[in-house]
Amino acid sequence: MIERRRLLKLSLSVFGVSAVAPNAYAQDDIIGAILEAQKVSVAPETPVAEPKWLSLHNVHTEEKLEAVYWERGAYVPDALVALNKVLRDYRTGDVAPMNVGLFDLLGDIHRKTETQKAFQVISGYRSPASNALLSERSGEVAKHSLHMDGKAMDIYLEDVALDRLRAAALTIQRGGVGYYPESRFVHVDVGPVRRWQGT
Repeated sequence: MIERRRLLKLSLSVFGVSAVAPNAYAQDDIIGAILEAQKVSVAPETPVAEPKWLSLHNVHTEEKLEAVYWERGAYVPDALVALNKVLRDYRTGDVAPMNVGLFDLLGDIHRKTETQKAFQVISGYRSPASNALLSERSGEVAKHSLHMDGKAMDIYLEDVALDRLRAAALTIQRGGVGYYPESRFVHVDVGPVRRWQGT
């Protein structure tokens, strides 16, 4: 697991991506944007609770990341930067701050399912251009998707049945849950509590 101080020093493939969108932030700007937009403070020195961590695998880019994103009572800025990078729009390379509540939601799903595997990510952040393209192709993609706000992810787990993953997300009651059995993923978001089924 990546500790806070080692996170940006490791030679993970996520930091070797050369394609950067014109509107992508510099690393320091991303940290500043996260802290400002989500009112996240730098972790204090006094431990408050157990650290929170996530393990993700982007199925499109093959990037993997396991990181502590909350420790000593606050979210860890450099870990959030790394998570945002893994969850970028793989079509355009655009990086945007993901809502930290989404990471907490995945953490709760992890505990409920007792998974031993990383979350397989089909879609994280989605730029307006990518969302418009997908919306034109399919009536199942919302024109104003929460993916564009960094508040949604499409996921599955290799060691948890899809219907069980959906059930776990539904019991948490912290946002939308979409079930796509044919496409083999569950949509989770931190918007209004609701549920639906697609293909």
